[in-house]
Amino acid sequence: MTDSFHLELAAALGGAAESERSVGMRAYLRGQFDFLGVATPQRRAAVKPILKSLKGVGAAALLRRANELWELPEREYQYVAIDLLAMHWKELETRHVADLIQLAQKKSWWDSVDGLASLVGDVLRGKHEGMDDCVRHPNMWVRRIALLHQLGWRQQLDQQRLFAYCLMLAPEKEFFIQKAIGWALRDYAHHNPAAVRSFLQAESYRLPALSYREANKHLKNTSA
Repeated sequence: MTDSFHLELAAALGGAAESERSVGMRAYLRGQFDFLGVATPQRRAAVKPILKSLKGVGAAALLRRANELWELPEREYQYVAIDLLAMHWKELETRHVADLIQLAQKKSWWDSVDGLASLVGDVLRGKHEGMDDCVRHPNMWVRRIALLHQLGWRQQLDQQRLFAYCLMLAPEKEFFIQKAIGWALRDYAHHNPAAVRSFLQAESYRLPALSYREANKHLKNTSA
């Protein structure tokens, strides 16, 4: 992987790297990944012209590049892969969601998974292809994507599906699932507080305490 694309990226990221940042960035993700030490704003500014040059190359080429970047050791390269796909997400179709789900299962942590969940939401907007399978997937991170894929959908959100997914995963003890349940409900509460309040009142005994607290954070400051 030493073609001009990778060489340009390496030079751009290297020029923006602050090695002293890398220690803190690694610690923030519990020492799981190496970092160059490039903060998000600097990373995006440095690579934007390179990523823009891939406009129109097609979904297959974009996904190939993303997978190549996923294999590189420094975490910034996974972030760049997500930046790349986010910049050109309109070139992706619902059939490519399966490719995003595959990426989510490699080098998985909340930072990469949530970025991919946002991409899945952009591609599916108003649809839910594959999500009923994802919410039952053996991989916890894939289940998290199913919970979060409707973030920001507002009136396009499928309320029945959201509530069903939350109840389906409510018995789980995994922190990242409990947190995602609360996050998904809290996001919808900005658009439909009455529906979320009613759901919480009816199902409070079934929801984890963490999920309930997260979902209810702003509801107490809104009227029905």
